[in-house]
Amino acid sequence: MFITHAGAELYTVDFGSGPATLVAHGGWIGSWELWAEPFSYLSKHWRTVAYDHRGTGATVTDPDSITHEALVGDLVAVLDTLAIERCVLAAESAGAAVALSAALAHPDRFEGLVLVDGLYHRPLADAPNPFVRALKADYQGTLGAFVDACVPETEPNSAAIRRWGRQILERAPLAAAVRLQESLNGLDLRPHAAVISQPTLILHGDADVIVPLSSSEWLAREIPHSRLHVVKGAGHVPTMTRPAEVAGVIDEFFRQG
Repeated sequence: MFITHAGAELYTVDFGSGPATLVAHGGWIGSWELWAEPFSYLSKHWRTVAYDHRGTGATVTDPDSITHEALVGDLVAVLDTLAIERCVLAAESAGAAVALSAALAHPDRFEGLVLVDGLYHRPLADAPNPFVRALKADYQGTLGAFVDACVPETEPNSAAIRRWGRQILERAPLAAAVRLQESLNGLDLRPHAAVISQPTLILHGDADVIVPLSSSEWLAREIPHSRLHVVKGAGHVPTMTRPAEVAGVIDEFFRQG
């Protein structure tokens, strides 16, 4: 289905009918598909909802409309449209910044958080972002290198997952990829971490070279009711490379299943 909000048509999926609801957000230009494999387990006993945020997947929007505030607003609009009063909110990578901002602004809507290899601060730089420069110079090549860095695993299906990852990211136009990068500039949620009141499960691959494990270790120390689960041997997207483990830890933390 498509949910209309603030000039965007947000492609949204809704599976399962469990007593609790889990809503998931992707990262950077990663669509809802980053959660497709965990959903195959979780939707057996959760209601699972996800959507392609602005600039990703099948969602239709003007890239100029992409801001951090718009991304948070879209999340709330999805909840309102689907009559979700409360849920566990899960997010991957840059989606963690959206999830944390939403939890701070609307604490009554979220009964728990799941943050996977989360990015929640990016200082303003004096020089142009070299990653953005690389995207503009060679979009396809830079995306390919990024996916390779995200999935360093060497299991038999890792090459297939990397191919799938490239297909997901390549659906985003360059302008949207740049705007989503720029929407994080100057964002720093660290001063607010201790205010997060929801039980928070933090997962992080110990082979992640995109966001260091130390970032999640710090977050787990700061958020009062949190637990860190290190995914051994996983890179930046354990939702794709270790979906059964991710789903199992979520179930155990929130006592579902």
